[in-house]
Amino acid sequence: MRGRQRVADMVLSLAVIGVLVGAIYYFIPHDDSANAEKSAVQTVDTRVEIITARRAAPYPVAAPEGLPKTWRPTSVSYKASDDGKGGAWHLGMLDPEQEYAAIEQSDAPAKQFIQDVTLGADKVAGQQAVGSKKWDRYQGSTYRALVHEEPGVTTIVTGTAPYGRLADLAAALVTKKG
Repeated sequence: MRGRQRVADMVLSLAVIGVLVGAIYYFIPHDDSANAEKSAVQTVDTRVEIITARRAAPYPVAAPEGLPKTWRPTSVSYKASDDGKGGAWHLGMLDPEQEYAAIEQSDAPAKQFIQDVTLGADKVAGQQAVGSKKWDRYQGSTYRALVHEEPGVTTIVTGTAPYGRLADLAAALVTKKG
C-alpha cells in the first residue's frame, strides 16, 4: 500500500507543477511574431564612432550615407593596431531582408585581412561594378564578399546578404578622413 501512495503522490505533484508552468506561460507576455525576431537585434548609433574612426585611422574611413532606414546598424568599432600606425574599421548592419552585411577596412596586409574577415572565402570569377570601381567577388561557406584594394587600405563589404545588396551597401559608401 505504501508504494502506491508514493506513485500517487508523484503523479499529483507533477500535475500541480504542470498547472503552475501553464499558468506562468499564460500570464507572462511573450511575442512569437515576425517582429520579435526583428526587434531582437538592437540598433546602434554610429555617428560618434564614425567621427572617431575618421580622426584616428591613417586612411579615409568608408561609411554609408543615404541608405534607407530599413538598413539597421548593429555593431561598430575601430581598433588601432598595436604599433599605433594603423587599424581596423568595422560597421555591421542588417539589410532590409534581415541579412547580415558589414563594412570592414584596414591598412593591414590585404591577403591576410581578406582571409580573416571573409572567414577563408575564395576569390571567384567575375567582378562587381559599383559606381566607377570594380570590386572582386569572394565566396565562402559562411560569407560572400566584395573586396576593393587601394594603396594603403583594403575595403571589404561582406556578409550573408546576396551580392546585389552588398553592392548597394558598397555604392552608399563615402570615404572621408577626419
